Amino acid sequence: MRAFVGGFAVALILVVAGVLVAVLTGLVPARNDQRPGAMEKWAANTSLKATMQREMPQPPYPFGPPNEAAFVKGATLYVQNCAVCHGTAHSNPTAIARGLAVRAPQFAKHGVDDDPEGETYWKIEHGIRFTAMPAFDQTLDERSIWQLTSFLKHLPDLPPAAKALWEDPSKVAPPTPGPVPSQQPGEAPEHDHAG
Repeated sequence: MRAFVGGFAVALILVVAGVLVAVLTGLVPARNDQRPGAMEKWAANTSLKATMQREMPQPPYPFGPPNEAAFVKGATLYVQNCAVCHGTAHSNPTAIARGLAVRAPQFAKHGVDDDPEGETYWKIEHGIRFTAMPAFDQTLDERSIWQLTSFLKHLPDLPPAAKALWEDPSKVAPPTPGPVPSQQPGEAPEHDHAG
């Protein structure tokens, strides 16, 4: 029994050392122009599904059924914040979308209208680690995130005013710059790790 435990401990130490060497020598991929490998995709997708299952909002959702004004607000927010990666009704993927290692779904072709609204809300609010999907919880309030969620849920059957924005995003004014969220107490300032 001691030999088994000792062998297990040695094997565990070797695995940890191997992972550490791979990280420290740059063998773990860090480039965004390479698609993730099968193991990386499996680990990320499994963790994402489990996290969303545990944390996503469940019905009944707040703010009730959306009206046309809420759909228009959602369409406006989408064009201003999301279309650059996820496209619009008649667009081709942008240079930004094509440059992502983890491809952003193009919602004109791969909609999220069949996903639970709580899942879509969670993705918009928190973003998705190791992808280009940002967290909007610091830049959009809860109502705005729900309006965006409702817009995406109803893409196939939008009311006319929201559908017009989805089909012709040039009708949406650019966002007005707002205040940058302040640093939280005790939080270290972020540094640029690019150079």
